[in-house]
Amino acid sequence: MMNHTTPQFWGDKRYYSLDYYLKSTFGEKVYRLSLNGGMTCPNRDGTLGTRGCIFCSAGGSGDFATAPTLSVTAQIEQAKERVAAKSHCRKYIAYFQAYTNTYAPVSHLRKIFTEALSHTDIVALSIATRCDCLSDEILDLLEELNHKKPVWVELGLQTIHETTLTRIRSGFTLSQFEQAVTALRARGITIIAHLILGLPGETIQMMRASVSYVAKLPIQGVKLQLLHVLKNTDLGTMYEKEPFPLFSLEEYCDFVADCIALLPPEMVVHRLTGDGPRSLLLAPLWSTDKKRVLNTIQKSFCERNLWQGKYFVAD
Repeated sequence: MMNHTTPQFWGDKRYYSLDYYLKSTFGEKVYRLSLNGGMTCPNRDGTLGTRGCIFCSAGGSGDFATAPTLSVTAQIEQAKERVAAKSHCRKYIAYFQAYTNTYAPVSHLRKIFTEALSHTDIVALSIATRCDCLSDEILDLLEELNHKKPVWVELGLQTIHETTLTRIRSGFTLSQFEQAVTALRARGITIIAHLILGLPGETIQMMRASVSYVAKLPIQGVKLQLLHVLKNTDLGTMYEKEPFPLFSLEEYCDFVADCIALLPPEMVVHRLTGDGPRSLLLAPLWSTDKKRVLNTIQKSFCERNLWQGKYFVAD
């Protein structure tokens, strides 16, 4: 068994990157394909609200997903063509990204998820959803599918602080998130938690507390998302009327390096920053240069002698 605390385990990274995990698991590079299951969200259809979370675009965080009018198979083929210019992958993850991807009858979920997993080039299924949209029937379906190919459930937590959850109109509580984690793990399903760094009103200490909380959960992956202020969102309107503080590039990269050092070495880091659509992005504009951001994060790790799961004070 590999020693997760040895630097060599992660190749050229100082954290357990998704890319390294996928190459180690599937023997080659694997690319994620964004798909659209044609669902909405209880925070949009009137069940909990109609305006969604304050940061969420009209695309329901699925701005890079393919058209829901296409079949799942057609979406996969179209998405493969889209990434062919920058990737020569032969294996892919079917990523149902837009809106809440368990917010539909089980019969519909079974149809689209089974179609995705049946594609010969798909090696895993990743489902972005809410913690309050996982009925026992849906959990049973996910457990069944997980025996065919790996199934990951991506839960948007964003923060552990109830005041912020209310401010951003999440519509769920930390207790509901914890219940979902318990139910998913009881069925052996891989969980990836999403956190947003830089939410209005949150201090560095509050954000660090959210990361420390996630680090102690029985989950297998984490996405650290830089807050993007997008046009045509309530957050964007707030920012345009009265701009609130945002991370600079250097501040964010230093802080995210600190956050990753708090995570256990076996937790896979699926994201360090995120991509906001250029046509919608109000701020921070530096985030569009993803390569520069990732290189700066790595530099911050090296300069301060940090590793995931180990936090050293530099001399």
